[in-house]
Amino acid sequence: MRLLFSLLLCLACAPAWAALEVFACTPEWGALARELGGDKANVYTATTALQDPHRIEARPSLIARARRADLVVCTGAELEVGWLPLVLAQSGNEKIQRGQPGYFEAATAARLIEIPAYVDRAMGDVHPGGNPHLHLDPQNIARVAKALAQRMEVADAQSASYYLERELAFQARWREATARWEREAAPLRGVPLVVYHKDLSYLIAWLGMREVGTLEPKPGLPPTTAHLASLLEQLQKAPAKMVVRSAYNDPRPAEWLAQQAKVPAVLLPFTVGGTERAKDLFGLYEDTIQRLLAGAR
Repeated sequence: MRLLFSLLLCLACAPAWAALEVFACTPEWGALARELGGDKANVYTATTALQDPHRIEARPSLIARARRADLVVCTGAELEVGWLPLVLAQSGNEKIQRGQPGYFEAATAARLIEIPAYVDRAMGDVHPGGNPHLHLDPQNIARVAKALAQRMEVADAQSASYYLERELAFQARWREATARWEREAAPLRGVPLVVYHKDLSYLIAWLGMREVGTLEPKPGLPPTTAHLASLLEQLQKAPAKMVVRSAYNDPRPAEWLAQQAKVPAVLLPFTVGGTERAKDLFGLYEDTIQRLLAGAR
């Protein structure tokens, strides 16, 4: 009798369903998984907005998290090539290996830009499949949301209708917000700016802004004194409206160039968590646009 009572007590305390364990490589995909997964998903994000997404270490803690994941959600396009393959291999978790239903790359559902005709080491850190920072185009977010919801339905078939409902609700909110952002950001069209790295290309293309220089002499190479001096000379002939950097970038080169060129240095969140207001995907876009508008005044 005591054993039966203990068993009934355990059943009463246990959750009615087991949460879908999601391992997200970057904050934007962690945020999207939470939007779609609601209280059916337990989402772990492997990196933060203050970490360079190109330079992550395959720490034991990441391997431990991957070991119990049902679904891995990453960018792809070789953004995580320096650490994710090792995490997956060391996890021993068959269902999240590449090619399995538990492995999802956002890049497979998005439209990539800046796809090089060829690649060699002299070009710097260039991705052969295209620019991987695809989350700063809201249309890509919508495309990835649809594909990710479908993958969550496969990973947790019992809750398939729940993920579908949340995806449809998210898409409706996202369409409305995107239309509003495009109206608000209309004054940014044609505005010239200098960026730190080629991580804002999708945002610039969406808003119709103009990139007129990069602080990095080549993608992935730190700014040098000679390159910054050359860039300053260029801006004296053809000025930019602002110098922009992402939250994870070293602020010093951007601030130096902005001070010398007498234009604002603008910090953008880049991803969820990059600024106080960028608490989710909606906050990421809202704060980004407001910061750009302030810099363009």
